Amino acid sequence: MKVILLEDVKKLGKRGEIVEVSDGYAKNFVIPKKLGVEANDKHMNEWKNEKRREDKLAAVRLEDAKALADKIAGATVEIAMRGGTSGKVFGAVSTKEIALAAKKQHDLDIDKKKIVLDEPIKAFGVVELPVKLHPEVTAKLTVKVVQKED
Repeated sequence: MKVILLEDVKKLGKRGEIVEVSDGYAKNFVIPKKLGVEANDKHMNEWKNEKRREDKLAAVRLEDAKALADKIAGATVEIAMRGGTSGKVFGAVSTKEIALAAKKQHDLDIDKKKIVLDEPIKAFGVVELPVKLHPEVTAKLTVKVVQKED
């Protein structure tokens, strides 16, 4: 029996694949657990429509990510921190502070989890950080850490 998988099934296939399984396995395991449906004409058409809808949504997300990457590339986020005379910051600059400053200064909606920061920034200066917006789109955000004037 041919089955369209609705979920990833170990040793069988990934979501969306059409696989050939024995009738008993399909009727007793795959279909009752809603891991797949029989590959008849009705289900094939529904699957094709779902695939088209997902492809359109993925294209929209990619375009949105590219547009946001263009905005990020031209922006410099400035963060004022307290620090000592040796050029070290008291504390550290985290991705949360960077995301908040980007929102406040440039109205950029950047998720703090998408900013790639190997270790917190602990010194004054300019740092370029990659922002992973989409699996295919990575932007460079310039962060300038300056000493706060009291």
